[in-house]
Amino acid sequence: MKTALSIAGTDPSGGAGIQADLKAMTMNGVFAMSVITALVAQNTTGVKEIVELTPAFLGAQIDAVFKDIPPDAVKIGMAASCGLIEKIAEQLKFYQAKNIVVDPVMVATSSDRLISEEAVDTLKSCLFPLATVVTPNIPEAEILSGMTIKSKTDIEDAAKELFDTYGCAVLLKGGHGINDANDFLYANGVGTWFFGTHIDNPNTHGTGCTLSSAIAANLAKGFSLSTSVGRSKDYLSGALGAMLDLGRGRGPMQHNFNLTGKFALGAEEEGGKSK
Repeated sequence: MKTALSIAGTDPSGGAGIQADLKAMTMNGVFAMSVITALVAQNTTGVKEIVELTPAFLGAQIDAVFKDIPPDAVKIGMAASCGLIEKIAEQLKFYQAKNIVVDPVMVATSSDRLISEEAVDTLKSCLFPLATVVTPNIPEAEILSGMTIKSKTDIEDAAKELFDTYGCAVLLKGGHGINDANDFLYANGVGTWFFGTHIDNPNTHGTGCTLSSAIAANLAKGFSLSTSVGRSKDYLSGALGAMLDLGRGRGPMQHNFNLTGKFALGAEEEGGKSK
């Protein structure tokens, strides 16, 4: 079985972060592992508190994984400080990690900022050069590129600018009123639009985490980057289309919308009450 590792912060309500990553990776057919960068007290209404782990303990977690079950792909999500980012880059270079997907998490769905401003430059200089693909949304791409993005052409120009600057493929995600549900991949001088169907679901907590984790899982299984993006967008659409409605804020998706088999059945579905 292929394996994938998520390096990210937590979400105790289960919709984003490490918890969403593990669900998405599992549903996309790989053995999912995790390394935690920060403990985040959050739910569908917002972020309450963040407690970062030390770079030393972060490194120990990465060592534990790579020395025992080397991952076939790595997804990097929330890493909020320079020390953590530098440690991740150091360890991934040491272990010659492959299929690295960087989701530059800067702001939560609830609009809470999740990364210090000084860490953005470290993210760009240390992790982007190692990445197979980075997956910013429009606000993140504006911060990273220094450009204003208001149109389809702006999306294409910003993705190309990031690729030319850092040498990694860029999946610039639409939304925020611009090309909603349509994402643009720029890699090796070639740009490709991935068109999606808008799903009228306000519960989008963890969409970025889920998409990047699914891409990592598909890269781990040997699919090309373009195919991995297409498969992952289809998975995300299914999770959103299930119209799960939990929580008092912007709720999570149903990551297990396509889960089948007797172990997923409830007592009534299986034909009797549990004893």
